[in-house]
Amino acid sequence: MIIPRLALRNLLGAGLRTWLNVLVLSFAFVAIIWTQGLYIGMNDQAEQAQIEAEYAGGQYWQEKYDPFDPLSLQDAHGLIPPVLQQMIDKKQATPILIVQGAIYPNGRVQSVQIKGIDPKQDLISIPSQFLRGEREELPALIGSRMAENSGLKVGDLVTIRWRDAQGTFDARDVLIVQVMKTSVQSVDLGQIWVPLSELQTLAQMQNEATITVIASHTDTESLPMVSGWEFKGLDFLLSDIKALVQSKTVGASIMYIMLLLLAMLAIFNTQVLSIFRRKKEIGTLVALGFTKGQVIRLFTLEGAMHGLLAAGMAAIYGIPMLVYFAHKGWALPDAYDSYGFAIGEKLFPVYSVGLIMGTAALVFLVTTIVSFMPTRKIAKLKPTEALRGRIS
Repeated sequence: MIIPRLALRNLLGAGLRTWLNVLVLSFAFVAIIWTQGLYIGMNDQAEQAQIEAEYAGGQYWQEKYDPFDPLSLQDAHGLIPPVLQQMIDKKQATPILIVQGAIYPNGRVQSVQIKGIDPKQDLISIPSQFLRGEREELPALIGSRMAENSGLKVGDLVTIRWRDAQGTFDARDVLIVQVMKTSVQSVDLGQIWVPLSELQTLAQMQNEATITVIASHTDTESLPMVSGWEFKGLDFLLSDIKALVQSKTVGASIMYIMLLLLAMLAIFNTQVLSIFRRKKEIGTLVALGFTKGQVIRLFTLEGAMHGLLAAGMAAIYGIPMLVYFAHKGWALPDAYDSYGFAIGEKLFPVYSVGLIMGTAALVFLVTTIVSFMPTRKIAKLKPTEALRGRIS
């Protein structure tokens, strides 16, 4: 225990130099945890929002459906197979029919995707219950972004035009019965939702659908293979979000490296200066019976303790800050809504025990390595020269 006590006494005895190094290192410590927590929270929020509003437990796609090719929608529909119809009857799935169309708000033309959904479904968070009831006009549901772009509001009538299965164009007025607020743009922007049975009739696509959403917590391993339909699990559907967050995380690593390099450079210089100024002390320790290995451990431990003190200092001001952001969230600018990322008005960071412990281990490991590097010179010293204040 003499080496740890002696290392701590020497470290604290260095005064301001020690605390400046510790302060810089604590900044790196907090910055890594804070930004990583933001990205983890971003990923979790976006995934959860997409699952609740659109994906649920996964989707069956009609084999010709390609969400990135609007021109394929004309042919991307097919009869709902009996095996999927059984799941729909048991409320374990819900079909959605997608038809390319256009609306004419205030005399303007705007391309939209007309989506038919069962008003009684409750597998996804689309408020389709507003499409229930008998009305003279066809009821329609839109999102808040769609309402803002088109200038539509609840109670407005707007003409929609579509092309049916025979290639014939037709049009009809629809009544906006509800404007939903959602963070998921793929069910909002450029989308107009109508009752499934009505759209199937209008488009002459009776009992047909484009995708079928499976209920959450469904055992996807036991789902059947369906001819003409491809099952897309959450790993596939959420892959774009994961890739985006991963790319952002890699980009943020540049900042981590810069902060760590500044802290490590300060510690390295401190170690070099300490060995140079304490030559007689090193010689005395060796003369008193310390082996060169023990002296190296002493100086290495002094440098490594910067990491422990930095963790303590980071806890003093970092914990209140991280707790505040975790509970209150980080308000995002209005412009962020146009990026297409489903995270809402606030971003709530997520700080796991693994993240904190992993960051602490990383900082401590790097600090120890940097502290050890200058001490290798001690192995070459001669005690007599060290006592005279010389290190060859």
